[in-house]
Amino acid sequence: MSEASILVERAVGYRVLTLNRPDRLNAFDEDMHGELMRAILDAEADPECRALLLTGAGRGFCAGQDLSKRMFEPGVVPDLSRTLDTFYNPLVRKLRDLAMPIVCAVNGVAAGAGANIALSCDIVLAGRSAKFIQAFAKIGLLPDSGGTWYLPRLVGPARARGLAMLAEPLTAEQAEAWGLIWKVLDDAALMDEARRLAAHLATQPTIRLALTKKALDAAETNTLDAQLDLERDLQAEAGRTPDYAEGVQAFLGKRPATFTGRR
Repeated sequence: MSEASILVERAVGYRVLTLNRPDRLNAFDEDMHGELMRAILDAEADPECRALLLTGAGRGFCAGQDLSKRMFEPGVVPDLSRTLDTFYNPLVRKLRDLAMPIVCAVNGVAAGAGANIALSCDIVLAGRSAKFIQAFAKIGLLPDSGGTWYLPRLVGPARARGLAMLAEPLTAEQAEAWGLIWKVLDDAALMDEARRLAAHLATQPTIRLALTKKALDAAETNTLDAQLDLERDLQAEAGRTPDYAEGVQAFLGKRPATFTGRR
């Protein structure tokens, strides 16, 4: 029996999902896509799971698509739209829409779709040895898995074009300085900090965090007036949760709040 492509660890309040094809730098094949989506859906269905931590086994986070699975037959033109429609696009949409925070710990290289899957998470940490590479140009493709959407929004149009067209590696320090990720850490400290952060988020008002994700994503295309209306509507929803009442009572009582993350 082959080893699982996704390792699932259940911690108190959160789960750790580890991409587990280290011999292929955790590059995606169809089996790993299926296992990862099932692991995410299983976590989503568990009321005790209030945060996810995504990382990779071995010396890299994810090298994108496993090109050894691309078999070119004479006269047959590959249809990459099928791969995107079936696997990568549903994964990116699920990560963005998931009603809980996702921490990504990038250990080593994050290349191609692997880099953009990392950017689909809410808070991205990287080890000092990590590199982000929009490697698509090296094989005659353009960035996908949300890359052309994330890059200009995170680093600006000039840097986005350079990263997309030149496929030059971006160090973890540069990624932090450019605003691509949240924080860079020494390699030895990466997972401890990622676990600490996931455990902290798992104690926070989960519904409020999900609504924050929704508001921030909508802000990319909303006018100010539309965003103000959305903030009003989402704040009304957050205000109806038990966690809001608990937060106010804890503040007035000068004690730590105990949030349940439930409606």
